[in-house]
Amino acid sequence: MIDKIKQLVEASFDEIVEIRRYIHKNPELSFYEHKTSAYIKTILIGWGISFTEDIADTGIVVLLEGNNPSSKTLALRADFDALPITEENEIDYCSVNKGVMHACGHDVHTASLLGVVKILNNLKQEWEGSVKFIFQPAEEMLPGGAQQMIKEGVLENPKVEKMLGQHVFPDLEVGKVGFRPGKYMASTDELHICVKGIGGHAALPHKYNSPLLAAAKLITELDESFQKDKDHPSVLAIGFVEGLGSTNVIPDKVKLKGTLRAMDEDFRATAHKRMQKIALEVAKYYGLEIDFDIRKGYPSLVNDVVLTESAIVLAKEYLGTENVIDLPIRMTAEDFSYYSHEVPSTFYRLGTANKSKGITHGLHTSRFNIDEQSLKIGMGLMAYLAIKN
Repeated sequence: MIDKIKQLVEASFDEIVEIRRYIHKNPELSFYEHKTSAYIKTILIGWGISFTEDIADTGIVVLLEGNNPSSKTLALRADFDALPITEENEIDYCSVNKGVMHACGHDVHTASLLGVVKILNNLKQEWEGSVKFIFQPAEEMLPGGAQQMIKEGVLENPKVEKMLGQHVFPDLEVGKVGFRPGKYMASTDELHICVKGIGGHAALPHKYNSPLLAAAKLITELDESFQKDKDHPSVLAIGFVEGLGSTNVIPDKVKLKGTLRAMDEDFRATAHKRMQKIALEVAKYYGLEIDFDIRKGYPSLVNDVVLTESAIVLAKEYLGTENVIDLPIRMTAEDFSYYSHEVPSTFYRLGTANKSKGITHGLHTSRFNIDEQSLKIGMGLMAYLAIKN
């Protein structure tokens, strides 16, 4: 089976590269991926593949049936939205949409998944069960496309029993992949805080109650509280501070924005209460008001241990043991996590770097790119995992 898949990969490689480059050149932001969705559908129609459209507005689902289609159903997912970044790569397929770029590899995910569609369609007489291919919009922006697709029934009819997803990884050289069973990626919550005091002339401290002091205290108290907690991997970071005063002006309010990342949903809930308690204590101490708004984002991503360990064995068969890497936990977030809370799932990393070619820039940067040889593994390994799981 491996040889057959690799032959099909080679046969379709040039076409998949062309697809990836078209999507890369024509990126669209989350919830606005109408042309990308239309392009994916055009490709599928050209291949004679039927699909269901308009799930979560621009999402698409393909269902392929092998032998005994009711025996099992596996789902594969790719996202296809881009980021608000101006691309600086000097390539023929550089983004033509100024200020929008595929800087997180969703063009690669989508092109690879289309490659898997083509491979499995060619091998339909040689695998069991059914495979759903989920082309998902809006991974990059809350509330995310995954949650909406689940609400609209993407995991039903037929009911999905297992699920796989992959993501480009510029920390790994092309030819390698990485897995981690169990807890893998963090939840993400946005913190929007307003410290309300009484402003005034800086030379008259008896007439104002500075929100700046309270804001500084709040930042340090929050930081110290989470730094001390060694039992629960987490990150609390304040990345925005705005107090519109001047050299002799104390502002009425200070705005803070930040993020909370956590690996455990129970701890996440406890952390929300902890932050609000700290805010109340600081507000009481300074005699002012603090509005503390927690906007819940994606949950933590948990890879099913049994499915992931099976995928590791299969990946070693397909790529060789030396090319399958153990991954550490990540404090970044992914809305694939919603699927992982619904069905046993595995989310793994696809090596895309090539130091000898200077392809090393990180995700969410203006010069991110991939070694396109990674597309061969992107579609070939996923096809093998789908058939064998």
